[in-house]
Amino acid sequence: MNPVLAFALTALIIEITPGPNMTYLAALSLSSGARTGFAAVAGIALGLLVYGVAAAVGLAALVDRLPWLYELLRWGGVAYLVYLAWESWTSEREAAPEATDGPDVRPWLAFRRGLITNLLNPKAAVFYLAVLPDFVQPNGVPVMTQTMLLIAVYVAIATLIHSGIVALASALQPTLAASGRRRVIRRVLALVLLGIAVWFAASTGRSAA
Repeated sequence: MNPVLAFALTALIIEITPGPNMTYLAALSLSSGARTGFAAVAGIALGLLVYGVAAAVGLAALVDRLPWLYELLRWGGVAYLVYLAWESWTSEREAAPEATDGPDVRPWLAFRRGLITNLLNPKAAVFYLAVLPDFVQPNGVPVMTQTMLLIAVYVAIATLIHSGIVALASALQPTLAASGRRRVIRRVLALVLLGIAVWFAASTGRSAA
């Protein structure tokens, strides 16, 4: 199989596995609408791209080599996920669907949170360091060129999947708002996000990595 296609399949399998991004985007889009959800998708994509470029130039290797830096990012990510879960649980916004996008600051805030969530995920750096090099081939094409192509493929696949989640959740928003179930769904997702934070803490430890 072509190494790019093989990598794309690997990235697809990884990205369709439920995780913090999926849950956060679903909860955000249900409560604040598509525009805010897509802003968060853009922040997540930028975070993945930043780690990809850092890996390409060797900076991400520091995260892998320095235990204290890895742990700092790891526990920062856990704390941030817990914060997002708490905010989703305590939010009482029940505005009409057409008003849920809010002022321009809301999409910007969602973008920033999406970016921070991924920058505080050291597994993104480890993925680029541990998985991506296996798909770089000694075929005469410069390693940097192949690396950047694979990074672009991964970010594109992740963004498409995340955009689909936002589109689906925001499409369900008016129905849930009309039935009065949006608060319940949001709180269920908050509990799921909290559970993912616990899972993230357990699964990203060095002994579990």
